[in-house]
Amino acid sequence: MALRFLLLALVTALLVSCARSIYQDPATDNLVIYPSPPDTARIQFLTHISSSRDVTGNRKSFSTFILGEKEDIPVNKPYGIAATKGKMYVCDTRIHGLDIIDMQKNSFQQFIPSGRGELKVPINCFIDSQGYLYVADAERKQIVIFDENLKYMSSFGEGENFKPTDVFVNNGKIWVSNIAGHQVNVFSNDTSYSLLNSFPEVDKSVEGCLFSPTNIFVTDSNVYVTDFGDFKIKIYSQEGVYKRSIGSYGQGLGQFVRPKGIAVDNESNLFVVDAGFENTQIFSKQGELLMFFGGSYKGPGDMWLPAKVILDYDNMKYLEKYVDPGFKLKYLIYVTNQFGPDKINIYGAVEPQKTNKKTSKTGKKNKSLKTGPMFN
Repeated sequence: MALRFLLLALVTALLVSCARSIYQDPATDNLVIYPSPPDTARIQFLTHISSSRDVTGNRKSFSTFILGEKEDIPVNKPYGIAATKGKMYVCDTRIHGLDIIDMQKNSFQQFIPSGRGELKVPINCFIDSQGYLYVADAERKQIVIFDENLKYMSSFGEGENFKPTDVFVNNGKIWVSNIAGHQVNVFSNDTSYSLLNSFPEVDKSVEGCLFSPTNIFVTDSNVYVTDFGDFKIKIYSQEGVYKRSIGSYGQGLGQFVRPKGIAVDNESNLFVVDAGFENTQIFSKQGELLMFFGGSYKGPGDMWLPAKVILDYDNMKYLEKYVDPGFKLKYLIYVTNQFGPDKINIYGAVEPQKTNKKTSKTGKKNKSLKTGPMFN
């Protein structure tokens, strides 16, 4: 009897270990592109991350059968996101911490600091060139800083009129969108974290004033700020001089209902997430609408209360396998969704290229199902 049970267990384990994942690789089975044909595709939806199993791989093995599966850790309610070489950091407001995804190791861990580094509502984050992590905590009302080993370093920003909603590090300065003060605050990036500048003037009659600054992106020449309360993206010089704005309130193309996360690519194209439209719109350097992608959730590639968009030029090698052979990958686009089955959508900015002769007639790779670690 014991022998029969052992044989049955071994056969079951073998069948389980040979079973394929039911998660289909969208890059090969259901090509999702924007805009749709006959227009030239510029964005391809590549894949998504919703839990640790999406990263580590969900193929069952004999050892898994004997020892049991590792816990599948969900991405709960993501908001902000940052990426550096080989890693992704996701602000998960429900766990009062961050999800850290290591693309080199195909690992997933939760970072929930305690003590002086305890987080309450981490809504946005940034990684600088040294690997330091800056977290904008809306409830703690501070910027909390950790070193490259996630050790607490410092925090700053207490005050009645300080509620940080986003943080960006550029040119030796820390830029913070302050929704309570209706300004952008600029701090020195040293141990003093002294306030260097604040703009614009807090006066609703002044052109370029901010009502509800929620997100910020800084280039070498411009500071882009999402003014959620005025339904616009406002652009300033690094000195804080107002230049112009993009968008307005409305249901039309190029307008906004709930603008949130923003990003700018190397060609100065502006990406704007809209939680109302549940899409991301792309504008040219001149402010003209180029296209949009996403849409209210119906399937892969769609969005569900999106919050943040970032662009990634450093980690393309980990996700090129999802790109259709007919396209060349220019950079990666990550969008966080606070709800729905796909919490972190990963897209590629693509351009057409000649397909390999070995490619099938459909232009798809021969691999049909995603069964192993995501980034191998």
